Amino acid sequence: MSKEKPNTGWLKSDPEEISFFKGAKPATPSLKPMKTETVVKDRYAEGANARQEALCCPVEYNQQYLEVIPSEVIERDYGCGDPSQYVKPGETVLDLGSGTGKICFIASQVVGAEGKVIGVDMTDDMLEVARTNAPIVGERIGYENVEFRKGRIQDLQLDLEALEEELKTKPISDANGFLEAEEMAADLRVRKPLVESDSVDVVVSNCVLNLVSKANRHQMFQEIHRVLKRGGRAVISDIVCDEDVPIELQNDPELWSGCISGAFREDDFLQAFEDAGFYGVQILKLDKEPWQTVKGIEFRSMTIEAYKGKEGVCLERNQAVIYKGPFKRVLDDDGHAMDRGKRYAVCDKIFNIYKSSAYEGMFEFVDPQEEIPLDQAELFDCSETRLRDPRETKGQEYDATTEASDCCSPGSDGSSCC
Repeated sequence: MSKEKPNTGWLKSDPEEISFFKGAKPATPSLKPMKTETVVKDRYAEGANARQEALCCPVEYNQQYLEVIPSEVIERDYGCGDPSQYVKPGETVLDLGSGTGKICFIASQVVGAEGKVIGVDMTDDMLEVARTNAPIVGERIGYENVEFRKGRIQDLQLDLEALEEELKTKPISDANGFLEAEEMAADLRVRKPLVESDSVDVVVSNCVLNLVSKANRHQMFQEIHRVLKRGGRAVISDIVCDEDVPIELQNDPELWSGCISGAFREDDFLQAFEDAGFYGVQILKLDKEPWQTVKGIEFRSMTIEAYKGKEGVCLERNQAVIYKGPFKRVLDDDGHAMDRGKRYAVCDKIFNIYKSSAYEGMFEFVDPQEEIPLDQAELFDCSETRLRDPRETKGQEYDATTEASDCCSPGSDGSSCC
């Protein structure tokens, strides 16, 4: 049921909407002023109260997880993919733009009672449906591990409900009140962040990132990076396009809220994660057939995965990696080109990153004959790519002579070649 909305118009984040106070100009002068956030919020408020077919494209979900979810949630939740299928037991999951909670309720069953799921949405009507049904799902599966928070996905530090509570005591009536409200918001971001830094194993989202205005997208990707733990990952399903969306389509509010005008170009979507500091960025799924075609531009669903953890000191521990193929040469996220079959010197940080699931099966790892303790390791220069002489890992004085082994090494299944 729809509720009367509090007056939080000053919170809107498009530069067109706050230029009176900030003196800012629209980021893209050729775009007409459009209250993107308001348009999206209103459209999805309608979608929370009645099914909106134009807001979603067909997605197949695991039926076993849908059986415990009330039909109200399923019918009024919109998306273009299923990032929940990449979630693992015991993880803490953050769903951006969680809507009525379908992905959250699916993920809650996958992560189990030891895991946790947080949904973030800015639309009161969507949150009401999700929160009403959370206890029902919890009772059916035997535990409650889902909570829903009100916020904007480009500002995961600001708890909008906490801010609304403070504004009740100090309502905005003039410019001075607006400035005080900004100070309140800044204080809340530090004192009571909506989502803590380094607190989430996996961030998921289903057809929501494209709804955020272009002026706020850099901040949005930075926020996704901030909340993830080191080694955590983002698994995002969204609508992408094969060509740039022309200005006339970007100026259409209906197409923007319908996941068309704000669609990422395919390569730009992956580049946005790389620019935010992610590594191991890859396409998990790209629909062959377009969901919709507008003026010859194809719009389809894409699901990507990206990892956090490139930060840190580079230390020399005499480790090496061998790229196994099948390509003759690869270029990693740091610009290091590696030929198939050759031993390359890497720092301890990269050595362990290549062992992660993002690069599973791509490298052989060569440990040093004598391990160098971390507190004794010197700095490693990652600005260049160089081969690692076997004597660097074995030791210059290594002079062992051994008898032929009785049998070859066992395979991964435990079998022997002898």
